[in-house]
Amino acid sequence: MKPVAPRTSLDERWSSGRQERAATPRSALATLAPRPASYDPVARLQWQGEHRVARLLPLRYERMLESPLAFYRGAALLMSEDLARGPSSSIVVQIGGDTHLSNFGIFSSPERRLVFDVNDFDETDEGPFEWDIKRLVTSLAIACEQLGGDEREQTAVVFDAAKEYQRSIRRFAQESRLDVWYAALDVESILVELRGFFTEGALRSVGDVIGRAKSKESTQAFNEMVTYTETGPRITLRPLLISSLDDDADGSLGVHDLINDVLGGYRATLGSDRQRLLDQFTPVDAARKVVGVGSVGTDDYIILLTGRDDDDPFFLQVKQAQASVVSIARGVTANVHHGERVVSGQKLMQATPDVFLGWHTTRVGEVERSFYVRQLYDKRASVKIAALSELQLQAYGRVCAWVLARAHARSGSGAQIAGYLGANETFARAMTRFALAYRDQNLADEQALARAATEGRITVAS
Repeated sequence: MKPVAPRTSLDERWSSGRQERAATPRSALATLAPRPASYDPVARLQWQGEHRVARLLPLRYERMLESPLAFYRGAALLMSEDLARGPSSSIVVQIGGDTHLSNFGIFSSPERRLVFDVNDFDETDEGPFEWDIKRLVTSLAIACEQLGGDEREQTAVVFDAAKEYQRSIRRFAQESRLDVWYAALDVESILVELRGFFTEGALRSVGDVIGRAKSKESTQAFNEMVTYTETGPRITLRPLLISSLDDDADGSLGVHDLINDVLGGYRATLGSDRQRLLDQFTPVDAARKVVGVGSVGTDDYIILLTGRDDDDPFFLQVKQAQASVVSIARGVTANVHHGERVVSGQKLMQATPDVFLGWHTTRVGEVERSFYVRQLYDKRASVKIAALSELQLQAYGRVCAWVLARAHARSGSGAQIAGYLGANETFARAMTRFALAYRDQNLADEQALARAATEGRITVAS
């Protein structure tokens, strides 16, 4: 057995976080560093598009131009590069990389409980912990403005979320390792678990928001994706969103073989019990699926499988994993395949990860392509941001901040983060100033993309 390194005390870890303030003052985190004169946000998005399916890029731009928040969802690369230019702490943990408010939601845990957690990990990587918080609070400022909130209201929403993260990370820092690891926001008992964190008014708002998200829309969407034919169940096609592989422009590259290869190789990344469970399902159909805003243009496939019989459908999603925007911005090369990076990051940050989560890397010609695999529509639901009141948005932001603090604490650095943040309002004020500044930067970038469409630099789907 290897010698165990001397264990530092909670006070020592707390102290090491406070010492970080000398190198990076908390107030410095408010700084939005200026971009180089040559920096072109449209060109950066076009560069990102060079690594995606070209025919889907007009759809991506169309979705990004729907609103400032939609643009923000698709512009994670721009923000990561902006963050890398500015001051950052040296407290590096596993971060989500794209933790805007729409990347939190409800899904079913392995125990079949509905939980609320971060639910998108395409950009997960190691990075400064505050990058995730900045991504979250800026999205809250943008959403609040879209809902008609003035700057005072935006400030309140952002400040409250930042303070909630600060309070929550302090609590998690003092809990046992296993208590942090198993902490989950069970939707059925959410009002009980959060009592003490929120006022009664905020709790009622949380309950209303979660209640709306717990609709049957996910189950309905799942059912609508299956069409029963004379030859058995098949995926319901809805071009361009869900299209046949036979119509795929990449068909000549053997997309059917690609999916079979990924599905076979992915199985080996599951535990032996999950392999036995997967073996009880038979693949019967596959299709290409277009998802989200930021992910549009990446290779994304869905596989329909059946279990006991044709009335026991089950979906897997095979999603391409590329270099994270965090690693691109930081100039760091990943030491694992991108699919494995996504899976490892999700398992570290998420309290109840999907039991079918796995990955596989294969070659198509001379190009190496990495994928991760997960369940599709496992009772997933998301909060409709446009339907929230200011009070509900504020409560929702606090819940997201609680989840984010728990996710970061699972990396084992909760005490260092808590020591760095302290208990006063310095950090929350810095996050507020940054969020409002980046709200304006995001709007300017969206307008630049709109001009590029008018000038013909990019093509937008109509």
